[in-house]
Amino acid sequence: MNPILMSALLIVGLGFFAWTASRRLKLMFAAKAPADRFDRMGDRVKAVIYYMFGQARMFRYKAAGVAHAFIFVGFMVLGLRTIILATRGFTGPDGGFGFWLFNDSAPLGSAYLFLKDIIGGFVVVGVSYFLYTRLVIKPRRMTLSSEGVFILCMILGLITADMFYEAGGYIVHGSADASVFHAKTPLASILATILQAAPTGLVRAMMLIGFWGHTIIVLTFLNFLPFGKHFHVITVLPNVLFSNLDGIGRLHPVPDIEGKLEREETLGVRTAANFSWKDVLDFYTCTECGRCSDNCPAASTGKLLSPKQLTIDLRNHMRANEDRLIAGDPVATGDADDSGAGLTPLKEDERFQLIGKVIEPEVIWACTTCGACEQECPVFISYVDKIVDMRRHMVMEQGEFPEQLQNAFRGLETVGNPYSFANEQRADWAAGLDIPLRSEKPDAEYLFWVGCAPSFDDRSRKIAVAMAKLMQRAGVDFAILGPEETCTGDPARRAGNEYVFQMFAQQNVETMKGYDVRKIVTTCPHCYNTIANEYPEFGGKFEVIHHTTFLHDLIRAGKLKPTHEVNARVAYHDSCYIGRYNGIYDPPREILRAIPGVEVVDAPESRDRGMCCGAGGAQMWKEDEPIRDESAKAGAGKVNHARTRQLLNVLPSGGKPRAIASACPFCKTMLSDGLADQGHTNITQSDVVELLLRSVEGAPASVGAAEESA
Repeated sequence: MNPILMSALLIVGLGFFAWTASRRLKLMFAAKAPADRFDRMGDRVKAVIYYMFGQARMFRYKAAGVAHAFIFVGFMVLGLRTIILATRGFTGPDGGFGFWLFNDSAPLGSAYLFLKDIIGGFVVVGVSYFLYTRLVIKPRRMTLSSEGVFILCMILGLITADMFYEAGGYIVHGSADASVFHAKTPLASILATILQAAPTGLVRAMMLIGFWGHTIIVLTFLNFLPFGKHFHVITVLPNVLFSNLDGIGRLHPVPDIEGKLEREETLGVRTAANFSWKDVLDFYTCTECGRCSDNCPAASTGKLLSPKQLTIDLRNHMRANEDRLIAGDPVATGDADDSGAGLTPLKEDERFQLIGKVIEPEVIWACTTCGACEQECPVFISYVDKIVDMRRHMVMEQGEFPEQLQNAFRGLETVGNPYSFANEQRADWAAGLDIPLRSEKPDAEYLFWVGCAPSFDDRSRKIAVAMAKLMQRAGVDFAILGPEETCTGDPARRAGNEYVFQMFAQQNVETMKGYDVRKIVTTCPHCYNTIANEYPEFGGKFEVIHHTTFLHDLIRAGKLKPTHEVNARVAYHDSCYIGRYNGIYDPPREILRAIPGVEVVDAPESRDRGMCCGAGGAQMWKEDEPIRDESAKAGAGKVNHARTRQLLNVLPSGGKPRAIASACPFCKTMLSDGLADQGHTNITQSDVVELLLRSVEGAPASVGAAEESA
């Protein structure tokens, strides 16, 4: 047709994209932190097939998921069409050339034309849905910029151009008395029927506009991608391929932390260059859909933190400082201060430290590390690790953190627990229960890892007592460490105090290996997650069992028999650290269902969509961040208040006594406070193990009566 014009379009379009993409690639590798994501390639390829090509996470928002699937499949099908039409720029658009196999007259070509035509119709439906969503519904979770509308219109233009090219060809190249309807392209044929009455010259012009328009739109679209959020069209495949296969519950350690402290090297993330290449790939891949913020407990209760905005701000900061980061400017990379010899002093708004310049401190301190953002993200962006890395820099280098954490840090460093009780009191809860210490019974089959809250907090001690009584009743051979147990270090690690965490990890691993501990039972999801998922990096590989799983197994084995009725309608709350982090959802519910008289109900926000109680990420020892948005989704206020309201919504008054059950000492505290603060004195809050003990031992039939007697 016009090889010179097609060559010019391809050289200019693809050449400019290659230059822009190379800049993005250089910026990505300007981030210096290591990230080894080339292991377990079989699992990684499976993840791409299931989550990218299968669109698995997209359907968590059903209508949007279906619409996106239409467009995604359309892109894959139309990709071949783009190559074919580009080739026809050299061979002529009238010949129907399609690399022989896909020629318009070939059987495979006809099948492809039919598929392309039908899929094109579905793409129009998907685009129309998203245009309606953006222009009419305007959900608050989404970034409603003109870019999104522009891209959708380009996709619509791409389909329209191809339709006009196809329909015009039937008229221009057909006989005067021949039908323009072809079953292999029903939608294009309908358009041809409409255009048939128009002058042939006009139709041919429309056909050529459709032909050249297709290529021009594709090249324009391609070059627009690196400058906006739709870069995810290109980066989503590698981002899913190199996603974190270890799960949310395992944070990477700071290697050689003592050596770094002595050498005064950067700990955590100070500047954008302290991120890893995978972190930057995350920034590129954000679609700004807002699903992360829509499910974030901090954002939902009016706090400044928005995982979506955090990602956008970090991405925009890197793009704005692209030249200096790529060049390895020592100020931009954090390797030197701008007052160093030979460096041009920067203005206040040009400094590169992220916290305080790009990200407000209250943003990173509002995070409960619940992982809801990562669970919802359809393109597998991680958030918790980045927030913790920025906390690490603030705590270990700057010495800046919420004042309320001071007491927790002091208690951890001086007596081994954030409650600041003498560690000699760790076994006081077990007085009169005849529970052996590991030092007294080193060959016990199980170590009952009690944890700090059940050791020192009065409400949580009831959980430890109930668990011990049930294990004794079931004939379980167990012992406790008593004063030899210390905090696992989870609060310190999630708060950014990695040095203190590693100190506890090494100490606890050494203690347990000294007793040849192999099996551990714990009632605390935070202890469970830390010992099971993070201690292996410090040489501690143990079989760790959460108490709900352990008790459920004992019930199924007939070693525990809940025979006495506990009259209650119970709303179960999923702890983030055993739910989203470790996939334990059914055992606690099955325990409750095994108790006669208990009716288990779930809030819509349950299981992997359960809202955090507000205690994770060291929030247990500090107050919520200030409220910045009074129109928040879950209601402006404290996270534990919002979560309590969600659970109360499925507990109508009347009928059975009402109760909230949990399986975490922190959750028990936060939900109990949520009930008390909001005046719900007639609703009880118990750990699953407490309700089970009542049924096994024969406590009062009514939960309310049992709570009063307790």
